[in-house]
Amino acid sequence: MTTNDTPDSSRIEALVIEVKSFKTQFDVFRFMKRATEQYGSRAFMVLNMPGATSLDLSSSSIITNWPSDLLSEFDQGALLSGSPVLAVLRRASIPFTYDIDEVAALRDPRSAELSKTLFHRFRMNRGAYFPVHDATGARGAVSFSGERKPFTVREMMELSYLSAHVFNRLAEIRDMDSRNSDMLTERELDCLNWTAAGKTSVEIAEILTLSEHTINHYLNRATKKLDAVNRTQAVAKALRLGLIK
Repeated sequence: MTTNDTPDSSRIEALVIEVKSFKTQFDVFRFMKRATEQYGSRAFMVLNMPGATSLDLSSSSIITNWPSDLLSEFDQGALLSGSPVLAVLRRASIPFTYDIDEVAALRDPRSAELSKTLFHRFRMNRGAYFPVHDATGARGAVSFSGERKPFTVREMMELSYLSAHVFNRLAEIRDMDSRNSDMLTERELDCLNWTAAGKTSVEIAEILTLSEHTINHYLNRATKKLDAVNRTQAVAKALRLGLIK
């Protein structure tokens, strides 16, 4: 990705073709991580638009490389509630940039100081948000955060175009995952359910009166069917698809 003032349409189109070829969320994650670095940012997030009663950001995040401590402290500090950025996203249809100091000035004193301290600590005090939607009309956003100077107009146009395709491809992948999940057996779903409840393979084996080896076999098979990289991701995907509760 270049930084000259002339848009390279063939280069951007090649990136879009790459996005359309992805089969898993992990493919998209790797692409977004690379794009984030190449545009001089530190972190990205692709999220569904949080509902009016949403209390945490993590439940709306689809994929992100935000530091886990940042996301955890953001939610623990209840910073989603009253977020000026979220307020803009809910009524915006065009991309916008932000500076955390300017955003914090619109908050109450407690959350203002907390948000400024938090995002400066993780060096993510400036960036941009790109409102997006999928084929069903479901709304979301893609963000890029870091310390670099504001994106140029050309960069905003490129990232907006890429963000729209990334969000749409993720929706298509989730739809494919949902169809593929029909192949999960009852035992595989049982094992995922108990894993989500915090049980180990040994504990699940005792509950289901099966061997630990058999439990691991079911979990590994479920992980593969869900195109997940590990059991934790398999459980997260199964929860997101409504396969387990």
